[in-house]
Amino acid sequence: MIQAFKMAMKSISGNKFRAFLTMLGIIIGVMALVILVSLVSGATGTVTDTISSLGSNLLTVTISDDKGAPVTLDTLDEWMADPQIGLAAPSATTTATGKYSSTTKTVTVYGATPAYAPINGQSVLLGRFLTQADVENHTGVCVITEKTAEDMVGYTDCLGEEISLDGRKFTIVGIMKNDDESLTGILTKDNMTAYIPYTTLMRLSSTVSSTITSFSVSAPADGNVTTTEAAMKRLLLERFEDDEDAFSLLSQNMLEDAMSSVTGILTVLLGGIAAISLIVGGIGIMNIMLVTVTERTREIGIRKAIGAGRGVILQQFLLESVVLCMIGCAIGVFLSWVVLRLISVMVASMGISFGLEWGVVAIAVAFCFAIGVIFGLYPANKAAKLPPIEALHYGG
Repeated sequence: MIQAFKMAMKSISGNKFRAFLTMLGIIIGVMALVILVSLVSGATGTVTDTISSLGSNLLTVTISDDKGAPVTLDTLDEWMADPQIGLAAPSATTTATGKYSSTTKTVTVYGATPAYAPINGQSVLLGRFLTQADVENHTGVCVITEKTAEDMVGYTDCLGEEISLDGRKFTIVGIMKNDDESLTGILTKDNMTAYIPYTTLMRLSSTVSSTITSFSVSAPADGNVTTTEAAMKRLLLERFEDDEDAFSLLSQNMLEDAMSSVTGILTVLLGGIAAISLIVGGIGIMNIMLVTVTERTREIGIRKAIGAGRGVILQQFLLESVVLCMIGCAIGVFLSWVVLRLISVMVASMGISFGLEWGVVAIAVAFCFAIGVIFGLYPANKAAKLPPIEALHYGG
């Protein structure tokens, strides 16, 4: 085996440029496989981490048919008494014309309850959030984002100032903190946004009523979203005559699962495309090995004449094919690492990092070894079956 390996290396080093061209298909195939799959895996990991950092205890409920038993604020209060459910808050929005002094802006107005901020992982920078008394008394107060305060009022510390929303006066009682750790915070931090009591929004907008069609639910501090989802589903089925089509439940865990499913399919597709490149490289290996067998026919004849058996010849050429593939694989893996490092440097500002996926590298190595064996077997077998006399008389 050692002698066969030395002879394989000697043959490859004797035709360096041809060997490189032969390995090029393998190198490109390995790079395609490792880089593409690593990029997908890195991007998936970043997106999944981002989704996870936004909190996985949030559940969104959408009602399409209330079966004559509409959900109201009182209903949500009743459900929050269930020990398996944490907080619940309605989700209702409208667009209003906001005005302060001579400044006029289009503002997205959220109808909220005290539970809205903690459910969505938001915090107040200045002042306070809405209270239960605000909701019960239809109070004309609002909480705005930092951007809204800066762009409309002109400065952040504007507690007590009054702004107009569609002609109705609202007193600013709180400023929401810019937050990149919650989905709602990310969506609203760069927008003109105001939060007012849900009951006040019912009077401000004709599209919002006491019937709640969408709301958010969080798991209790000592619970988990799976248990909360089961409890919420049970309550909804009891209310809507066991009709699962009357509502839908969406949790961030579902988003993560959907993301994993999509990227998993994408990884398989890209891996399949890269595998085709490796197969093409294997065909190149077989082609050059057939040429090598032809060029070394007399050498084969001499070795057989002095006692080399068919197995020895087969081993020699098969090993040469495998060595070509594995050298190409090693070069491909190294270049993949270099390319991924360069890409990571280029996208460092986006907070994304790409590195070698060692599982994919292991698959690439195994695949290259298999290609070396499969595509080297025919040329090696052809060399092993050459009759010694014909080989010695070959004049090519």
